[in-house]
Amino acid sequence: MKKVLVLGAGAQGSAAAKRLDVDPGVSEIICADYDLSAVEELVLDLKKAKAVKVDATDVDSIVKVAEGCDLILNALALTFNHNVLDATLKVKANYQDYNGTDQIADLWDACELSKKYPEPEGLKEETLNWWKSYMYLYKVYGPKFEEIGKLALFGTGSAPGLICAATRETMRYLDSCDTIYNIVWEGVSPKRFQPFWWSPITAMTDMCDPAVAWEDGKFINTSPFGRPIKRQYDYMGEEIIFREHCHDEPVQYGFNSKEYFKGCKNAYFKYAGDGMDFACPLYEAGLLNHEEEEFRGNKIVSFDFIMSHVPPAPKFKEEIKAIIDEGLKLDSGCMVVEAYGKKDGKDVLVEMHVAAPGLIESFQLSGITAEMYLTGQSGYLFSKMFINDVFKGRSGLISTDMLTFEECDKFFEYAAELNITTETKVKEL
Repeated sequence: MKKVLVLGAGAQGSAAAKRLDVDPGVSEIICADYDLSAVEELVLDLKKAKAVKVDATDVDSIVKVAEGCDLILNALALTFNHNVLDATLKVKANYQDYNGTDQIADLWDACELSKKYPEPEGLKEETLNWWKSYMYLYKVYGPKFEEIGKLALFGTGSAPGLICAATRETMRYLDSCDTIYNIVWEGVSPKRFQPFWWSPITAMTDMCDPAVAWEDGKFINTSPFGRPIKRQYDYMGEEIIFREHCHDEPVQYGFNSKEYFKGCKNAYFKYAGDGMDFACPLYEAGLLNHEEEEFRGNKIVSFDFIMSHVPPAPKFKEEIKAIIDEGLKLDSGCMVVEAYGKKDGKDVLVEMHVAAPGLIESFQLSGITAEMYLTGQSGYLFSKMFINDVFKGRSGLISTDMLTFEECDKFFEYAAELNITTETKVKEL
């Protein structure tokens, strides 16, 4: 029986706590957030949980609530990752994070190890800082977790997370890999204006940041919304245009190309949906600028002005029900991995399709949106692997694309129990 600390009472942390509460392998859940009222409300319907206040800006505050926990599940904002990692090391627990890496480039710059690893050339500052942050995680925190015999697992939502496990799984069918595409379509479209199903500010910021790809064996920047590709899988009603999007996966696959991805030379993340369709023309028109400008005698920041007109992501049961009752234009989507390479000397394409509940089914199952369901349930699946000692014997720090095939088997076995299934197609080219 495991004791788990869930940090954060938002959509992800709440979904995880609810699933952990019914897991027979969990004895106690500590739900912690700076907003005590939020965690107190969360634990009202939970049997194994108690609410505590924590100040994530203070490592000692985290240590105090984490003492005796077997697993620390971090569902806080990226800015707190460094503190939570340090606290986890102090209490000698396992660590799980929904997010990818924090922006801790300054720590890498100050680290002696940084002198041994040349920086990639030609990257914009944001992406270079991303690379430095991953280096610090893998090269500094990794050995620290090895020393205490514990495992830190990063990127455990739906993307990164579920899609990374699916990408790793495709390597079973290849002798060598040339190119990987991660392809995601948010195909839930209500009749009302609701372009985003998670934080609009986070979504729009990611969309406008320089995208990153792994190309010809090196990291490169690509333009936001650029390099469009078209796909129409058999369950789609129409052809969809997917565009570049700033995401962790190509960075992870690039770092791990030799050991985990059969020498993969190229990796891309492509995205589509109402949010992309809304943001793309605004970006092209220069209306998502973060710089202050003068307009008719007034000082404005166009990004902030646009965001003031965008509705927040629905998270309460009543507002989700209202959207469904108004009717949906579409309740679909896709999460697909395309891995191109060779098998037995032949050129092949391995497609792995992930199927999960849409908005209506997610609401019927759990009273939440499809985005909340997929991210929250995916996070819980990785937690369940810790609880059931699937990672027994592993230590250090890994991202979810670094699972063994045996760990992938267990992950997708658990996923199927929650109506998240996969279909793999191997096609000769």
